[in-house]
Amino acid sequence: MRVLVVGGTGFIGEVLCAELDERGHEVTALSRNPESGDLPAGVERVAGDVTDYDSIARAFEGQDAAVNLVALSPLFRPAGDDEAHFTVHRDGTEHVVRAAEAHDVPRLLQMSALGADPEGDTAYIRSKGLAEAIVRESDLEWTVFRPSVVFGDGGEFIPYTKRLAPPYLTPLPGGGKTRFQPIWVGDLVPMLADAVEGTVPDDGPEPQLDDELTPAVRPADDDNPHAGATYEVGGPEVLTLAEVARLAHGADGKPVDVVSVPMPLAKIGLSSLDAVPVGVLDALPGVPRMGSDQYRSLQLDNTTDDNDVDVFGVEPAELRAVADYLDVDPETVGI
Repeated sequence: MRVLVVGGTGFIGEVLCAELDERGHEVTALSRNPESGDLPAGVERVAGDVTDYDSIARAFEGQDAAVNLVALSPLFRPAGDDEAHFTVHRDGTEHVVRAAEAHDVPRLLQMSALGADPEGDTAYIRSKGLAEAIVRESDLEWTVFRPSVVFGDGGEFIPYTKRLAPPYLTPLPGGGKTRFQPIWVGDLVPMLADAVEGTVPDDGPEPQLDDELTPAVRPADDDNPHAGATYEVGGPEVLTLAEVARLAHGADGKPVDVVSVPMPLAKIGLSSLDAVPVGVLDALPGVPRMGSDQYRSLQLDNTTDDNDVDVFGVEPAELRAVADYLDVDPETVGI
């Protein structure tokens, strides 16, 4: 297959490009700065920005499938503030879908997020929900992935946690009770590659299609069991923010003594940062690049109701845990 990975030099994109290349596919990585990525020699690099349709359209020509991984982080205030989420996620996805349809690319894998909802509580969640709606209303043979936070080399979740929750005396909004279900990038990417290929294990369960949202889009020969499916995936365990902080700092031999910051006080503090330009926040040591949207996200758990990794022949318990990745014994850090 010829596969275009939009966002191919990002954290997940680099790993996916390498996986698809190893499986024998012809892979093209599309990104704003394609030369910055650590990619196999066989992966073609193309420059383009999803917010500019004309810059990406030609890259879709002749492709058999496209993967849209481009996303802003929900963990930090983006440059351009909340509106940037809609520019990148909603408008960028609209451009990807339009280019795929214009160049007869039949298959699209869309990276979304747990809780994606056009009426959601944060700009990130609303923009992801709107992007999903664009994908579902398209003529493409689509598959949507909604992962919990993804961790691994080059990922931002562990460094973010260490910055938000410093070691020793650790103030955390609400005591750091927000729950996550982190999934290792090395476990997630083979599932993405299987979905691109349209393969499932012989003994795996039947993929669940989003019939309540829209009739499942199927190719004429019914060769893609993932068409019209939305997969919510997470790792082998649910961890609170405080527990992730203990593991992250425990890897450095530093303890964490959580001090609970009442949520109303956290709201005042984080909301006050909305008035501070992002560039100024980046220049201030110890001040998080956050705002009221990040406060709202800390009130929302990021876990699956029904982990869909089994569709790909994987049991949740087989997935890599954060403690294993960090080489930390959970008991030694109080978990």
